[in-house]
Amino acid sequence: MASKSKADGGIKETIKTIVYALLIAGVFRTLFFQPFWIPSGSMKDTLLVGDFLFVNKMAYGYSKYSCPFSLCPFEGRILARAPERGDVVVFRHPTNGSDFIKRLIGLPGDTVQMRDGRLYINGEPVKMEPAGMFTEIFHKQGPQGYYPHCSNAPVGEGGVCKKERFIETLPNGVSHHILNIRDGGYADNTEVFTVPEGEYFFMGDNRDNSQDSRFPRVSGGVGMLPAQYLIGRADRIMFSAAGRSLFFFWTWRADRFFKAVE
Repeated sequence: MASKSKADGGIKETIKTIVYALLIAGVFRTLFFQPFWIPSGSMKDTLLVGDFLFVNKMAYGYSKYSCPFSLCPFEGRILARAPERGDVVVFRHPTNGSDFIKRLIGLPGDTVQMRDGRLYINGEPVKMEPAGMFTEIFHKQGPQGYYPHCSNAPVGEGGVCKKERFIETLPNGVSHHILNIRDGGYADNTEVFTVPEGEYFFMGDNRDNSQDSRFPRVSGGVGMLPAQYLIGRADRIMFSAAGRSLFFFWTWRADRFFKAVE
């Protein structure tokens, strides 16, 4: 009987440990990190469809979108650290409520404009250098089954989809890849945007395939984004799969596991 009681006690302790671990993991996820699966190609080639990452919700402080309302019962945003130009940020879309991920380009008080496919910040052209071609296979990508956009279109199923790639260096020295699919569209030639105080201007690295701050919200864009909609910063890709499901292990991209987001 003593050994049976001891065994029962051991099982109870194991269950209790598992429950506590799950609770702690849930609190950790709610307060500090949020998982995010890349659903579209707007941030290629920095982020690919099927990349899985955790968003650092502590990077900028809390808002009603980055912590439970019951724990953070305030309407504004408390900035622990101001977002920096070049950060890759997850935020809540002000109109449709979905989570977006883009790169922070314009800070409060900046002017931002695209001229002939080149970014200008405060009237000065941002440094841009050729970096070869970005290639991928033309087929349905991710659970939503979107086809990639190609500069060499039309491309048949299974063909090589190409895009021009450049290295863009922002005024604060942050360098990252951007892609170009076509020239001469609205996204390549915009008005001069002035970023209001307390708001931010975001763009996707895949410049011709991104609904971002260049586009008004009424047409599906982001517009200028108030700080209260920021959720957190993307720092590292934890896992990546090129297939329609993460369970298709033969599509895993091992070279992207634990890769830093730059």
